[in-house]
Amino acid sequence: MLEMRQVEGFLFSALSLSSSSLAVISLLLKKLTAAVLLADVACHAKHVPSRYIRPPSSRPNIADVDASGSAIIPLVDLRDLSGPGRAAVVKAIGSACRGHGFFQVANHGIPDDVITSMLRVAREFFRQPESERLKMYSDDPSRTTRLSTSFNTRTEEVASWRDFLRLHCFPLEDYVHEWPANPPAFREAVAEYAMNARRLALSLLGAISESLGLETDWLAAALGKQAQHMAVNYYPPCPEPELTYGLPGHKDPNAITLLLQDGVSGLQVLGQNGRWIAVDPVPGNLVLSNDRYKSVLHRAVVNNSTERISVPTFYCPSPEAVIKPAPALVDEEHPAAYREFTYGEYYDKFWDRGLQRESCLDMFRVANL
Repeated sequence: MLEMRQVEGFLFSALSLSSSSLAVISLLLKKLTAAVLLADVACHAKHVPSRYIRPPSSRPNIADVDASGSAIIPLVDLRDLSGPGRAAVVKAIGSACRGHGFFQVANHGIPDDVITSMLRVAREFFRQPESERLKMYSDDPSRTTRLSTSFNTRTEEVASWRDFLRLHCFPLEDYVHEWPANPPAFREAVAEYAMNARRLALSLLGAISESLGLETDWLAAALGKQAQHMAVNYYPPCPEPELTYGLPGHKDPNAITLLLQDGVSGLQVLGQNGRWIAVDPVPGNLVLSNDRYKSVLHRAVVNNSTERISVPTFYCPSPEAVIKPAPALVDEEHPAAYREFTYGEYYDKFWDRGLQRESCLDMFRVANL
């Protein structure tokens, strides 16, 4: 009854206000009741809302993109990574990291049924009623489990056409209880995929270490206690995909990213020739991205007909880990390009500045000290 009386009192007071004041109140009420998540906006949208529209100079120009068939997308077969052919696989991984900053992997060891279950529960989560999804909502980037929209709604000027569920995954037992309880199979399916993704990430970090001439465990040890995050991305159909991005061009702020895609295209990477390349999904393959090995500039575009799901796994240093080059890679001809910093410092800057620039690593260059 108290809540009812407050509402009645508000309405009674509003009757005595001027028409201009009532208009302001009406606008505020609309904002309070407006959909928080993009999925609940997109399902009714005939045009892209203004907050998602990019300036003409920074729109995706989706017609001017190289198809994956007309450009080289490195594909590394991991079948022999644990066998007698390891040296050849390590060499192929090093070449892809050095020349491209990304590559696809086949025979990666994650079972097909684990991948299928991961994509199924991801889609089921985003198809739940708004009230169920919003139980996980937060715009606080420091939360270890949260549902949000765009990238960082607190700081960005133009929104991206994406909802996402952010999950911390390692140590698994520290976080799984925070994850959504619905759909019922969600926690089990995601935990199984996360464990498999971690095994693959560590295996690849070992190969990357060897490709640099380092001990197999050097990179894994440099990550400290290590951390693993996952983003379950949902890109709903967009009525005017040429006006916006799922995510604009950026570089990931972690050691290695494993990207699982459903069957819908959307990932694009910047090729060596300065042109964008569409990385079409290949069933069973994963895409990985990693100054000697550079991270690849990539973006997500959307379409006007089909929803898209992607699941990047970010394997990261722990916040207190000090980021610096391996001593064996530094000499007079190859001095350190960046000052030492903790991963926590870097990650905070990444979230604070958002995707307004392609990378925030330049903030740590020695020349900028």
